[in-house]
Amino acid sequence: MLDPNLWFSEVVASDGSAFSLKIRERLHAEQTPFQFIELYATEGFGNLMVIDGCTMLSTRDNFLYHEMMSHPALFTHAAPRRVCIIGGGDCGTLREVLKHPGVESAVQIDIDERVTRLAEQYFPELTASNDDPRAQLLFEDGVRWIQETAPGTLDLIIVDSTDPVGPAVGLFTSAFYADCWRALGDGGILIQQSESPLYHMQILREMHEAMRCADFTDTRTLCFPQPIYPSGWWSATMAGKGVALADFRAGDAECKPFETQYYNAGIHRAALAQPEFVRRGLAVEN
Repeated sequence: MLDPNLWFSEVVASDGSAFSLKIRERLHAEQTPFQFIELYATEGFGNLMVIDGCTMLSTRDNFLYHEMMSHPALFTHAAPRRVCIIGGGDCGTLREVLKHPGVESAVQIDIDERVTRLAEQYFPELTASNDDPRAQLLFEDGVRWIQETAPGTLDLIIVDSTDPVGPAVGLFTSAFYADCWRALGDGGILIQQSESPLYHMQILREMHEAMRCADFTDTRTLCFPQPIYPSGWWSATMAGKGVALADFRAGDAECKPFETQYYNAGIHRAALAQPEFVRRGLAVEN
């Protein structure tokens, strides 16, 4: 929503809140076959991408999301080599994945190619690793791609999707999680963005239940700040196939051979701790 004074606001009517950014100008707008994409230049957060009226990423704070969607799972897996990203069209998560020298291949499957092409134009820093020889960009249905993936051929699946509406609905189902479980090898990990613990506890609870029903042996929700998203507090939920998610390669995380802006071993440990209302709300023994 853009008001006459050039403030973009994402209103969450159900929770009586809104987050606003002062806009300098609208840079681009288009309706793709899948969604309506807008790009804005803001006063304080750099460029802003909005999809179907919801804030997706800004130049200033995207590192929080992209780092927490990638590094905790990568440092929890014993030796991640084969990574798949479902969604993630802005390519920020792909960039973080490819910082890990042990990753041999990273395929990104996003249904809407226009998200990537606009990111290349307006967020070039996020797409800087797209030409890495280990990267493969596909523009197709991620649900179908996972269904057709050979069993046990992936080490890590990252679901970097929009909210569970529109094209992303199929990514929040027990059937999809069962397909992910089959595609992962022993010790494999699935991680998925899981909305705001403050606003969307029902979604989180249903995700944990569906992941467990799909035979994942452990599930953990990691919380982190994300200013431009509803409530300013976001989460990612991991599911492990025969792996204890409370343990991670802390030594490797402490000595990581690349720079981050938010993630480190201490942040990883802290993110594993669940606030009491989240622990009670999930009602899942971890």
